[in-house]
Amino acid sequence: MNPLAIDPIVALDAEALSQAIHARQLSCREVMLAYLGHIERCNPQVNALVSLRDGEALLAEADERDKELARGQSRGWMHGMPQAIKDLAATAGLRTTLGSPLFAEQVPAHDAISVARVRASGALIVGKSNVPEFGLGSQSYNPLFGTTTNAYDPRRVAGGSSGGAAAALAMRLLPVADGSDMMGSLRNPAAFNNVYGLRPSQGRVPYGPTPELFVQQLATEGPMGRSVTDVARLLTVQAGFDPRVPLSINQGPRDFAAGLARDFKGVRVGWLGDYAGYLPMEDGVLGLCETALADFAELGCEVEACQPGFDLGRLWQCWLTHRHFLVHGNLAAAYADPSRRALLKPEAQWEVQGGLALSAAAVYQASLDRSAWYQALGNLFERYDFLLLPSAQVFPFDAAEPWPKVVGGRSMDTYHRWMEVVIGPSLAGLPSMSVPVGFNPQGLPMGLQIIGPAQADHAVLQLAYAHEQLTRWVQRCPPPSLQVR
Repeated sequence: MNPLAIDPIVALDAEALSQAIHARQLSCREVMLAYLGHIERCNPQVNALVSLRDGEALLAEADERDKELARGQSRGWMHGMPQAIKDLAATAGLRTTLGSPLFAEQVPAHDAISVARVRASGALIVGKSNVPEFGLGSQSYNPLFGTTTNAYDPRRVAGGSSGGAAAALAMRLLPVADGSDMMGSLRNPAAFNNVYGLRPSQGRVPYGPTPELFVQQLATEGPMGRSVTDVARLLTVQAGFDPRVPLSINQGPRDFAAGLARDFKGVRVGWLGDYAGYLPMEDGVLGLCETALADFAELGCEVEACQPGFDLGRLWQCWLTHRHFLVHGNLAAAYADPSRRALLKPEAQWEVQGGLALSAAAVYQASLDRSAWYQALGNLFERYDFLLLPSAQVFPFDAAEPWPKVVGGRSMDTYHRWMEVVIGPSLAGLPSMSVPVGFNPQGLPMGLQIIGPAQADHAVLQLAYAHEQLTRWVQRCPPPSLQVR
């Protein structure tokens, strides 16, 4: 493990930090001072955290947390832990801009459900993590705050839309981070920054509350961390039924960090690769992921190549329809006003235009296609316990580019076609976790998705945990700018 040239407090993973706070080995004030200093020094390198709150106010809140501990009162696992919320999630009393000039001064009156749960667990909200405008695209730039860059190369992208969260985690600006995922936004940036990101099963973490309770079934909020245990702990805080979200999973309280260690001998794992050549890949991505298959074999898994037996072009059209439909619903009012439309980036306007052209029959057909895709994966899970798939089709690219125009010699026909690898788990509502699998010769990270059957979140965490114990990529390879020179 490379030594880090940073305050030992911010070098701690979230689980160790929580234990130190609750054992009174560290005060909440000490923790906040360490993080505020580290953020001041290192956040400018990546521009991951935005809308930062006043330090004196945060220290006063940390003092209150210390007084509570002195009285024997803990609010939960995150008691006194600094946290920044993704700038798509509503935060009461703190700007929530969605990365858009249209919402530059928006200050919500109420927290999103996942934010309220983090606060209830004792977290201290230091600010927001940066996002692409409206979360569209896996490049976290916007006209309000600029571009979030990669923790391993500041000339490269951090991914998105949870790019700010992933870069902040990798740079030790946060002990753990929340994110959200419609099109890989918890997985792609995790891969690009050598951390872990879990897209939970649909309904595991109640989303919103939003007006479209029965329609919004693509996006979900979820956890990111530098260890699988941290991801599992944060999921435990975020997860659970909420009566305001009728399709949220109602299984009662559960500790997702309990029982992570298990034997994987004989467990069957299917490798989807590039879908038999359907997906273009940048040189080195597929090879790096295929090398990582040996890790799973070393754990005792039986790994073999497989395919879903589904027309992937049909799946992409299904995705476009659902995406157009939902984005149009969110942005149609802004698009209808010429003065506000001018403040929407071209990709957002394109999504709305696609929605305007949809028929009811097309939306219904997309629902049928989505159901057929779920059934096709269900057939695979009759043979395999898990499926594996790369987390991205490219390595982190030039931060000056909004999106890759060519991948593997093929032109990309939309701003998000280069992310097609992540849509399968999203459309099926399956748990999918990006785990680090190493670096290319240029030192750029990559990740691999572990996909489980419906609601098998804990099993996915278990396999990710076993892989982490074997490989230790996060601990072995911190960002170069944090290492002792």
